[in-house]
Amino acid sequence: MRIGPEASIWYNCVIRAEVNYVEIGARSNVQDGSVVHCDGPKPGVPGGYPTIIGEDALIGHHCMIHGCTIQDRGFAGLSATVMNGAVIESGAMLAAGAMLTQGKTATAGQLWAGSPARYIRDLSSEEIAGMQTGVRHYTENAKAHRAALEF
Repeated sequence: MRIGPEASIWYNCVIRAEVNYVEIGARSNVQDGSVVHCDGPKPGVPGGYPTIIGEDALIGHHCMIHGCTIQDRGFAGLSATVMNGAVIESGAMLAAGAMLTQGKTATAGQLWAGSPARYIRDLSSEEIAGMQTGVRHYTENAKAHRAALEF
């Protein structure tokens, strides 16, 4: 498992990497109650499904992130599920409660929603900028929280 600098993992999260690896990039955050896991090798998939979360990614509260890739600046909304082999590309948003099923890709700059998730529309530049505001908020919030716990 690798967790990058200034990444934050909040209360009641579970991150398991016993059968493959998990990477969480710099300044990414995994919010309260989320589960991050990977999947090991199996017939037809000799490398299994590691979980790779890039830099500056937002993982909302209570997400299920399993054997997938969330690229730099990707976003998984509250209670979203991302399954084996799925990809949230840079600047893409998976809406709250959505399920991105195995092997699907939420394309850069798009909003995907539903269960199973499907393309809804392109994101505005304001929405994409808002995701990065969220990254900065959680990075600063984590620093303040860490400092408050030191005594």
